[in-house]
Amino acid sequence: MHEPAFKQEAYVAFVLIPLSFYLGSTWVEISLLSGSVIFVLTVELLNTGLESAIDRVGPQWHDLSKRCKDLGSAAVLLSILLCMGIWLTALFLKITQFV
Repeated sequence: MHEPAFKQEAYVAFVLIPLSFYLGSTWVEISLLSGSVIFVLTVELLNTGLESAIDRVGPQWHDLSKRCKDLGSAAVLLSILLCMGIWLTALFLKITQFV
């Protein structure tokens, strides 16, 4: 895989997935935390596939090609925001539990 974004997300996943076992108290919490990270990687792979297919069709600019790539990028952004929301909520609850 030559996508820099996927590599960065994979490095973050390498840290967050083991951390989910520490942060989560139940199997539901652990699966939600680790699953949100895996969801980001999955959406990034789908976005890469879309972009590769669009680039395969031809190098010329087309409005539909741009829209497809933009929607794929928006899907990645939404998955990252969802993951961040889940992790920040879990961290907040863990921190306030000790206070």
